[in-house]
Amino acid sequence: MSTMNISLPDELKDFVEAQVAAGRYGSPSEFVRELIRKEQDCQHLRGLLLAGAASGRAGRADDAYFDALRAKIRQGAGPG
Repeated sequence: MSTMNISLPDELKDFVEAQVAAGRYGSPSEFVRELIRKEQDCQHLRGLLLAGAASGRAGRADDAYFDALRAKIRQGAGPG
């Protein structure tokens, strides 16, 4: 595992230390890793949403669409 040193204003450092002291994280490094993972998830979701928006209009998602989707799932065909 690599090491990275970061500088934080006292207010942010105190916040991180408070999260660790409260038992939410085992160390400041664990807290920062979790924040990075959450940001990665947000960026991935943002990419999926943008790709979906750029893909054009899909068919109408009405009751008949969902009934057919449920039938496929019951038959083990999956949603795709």
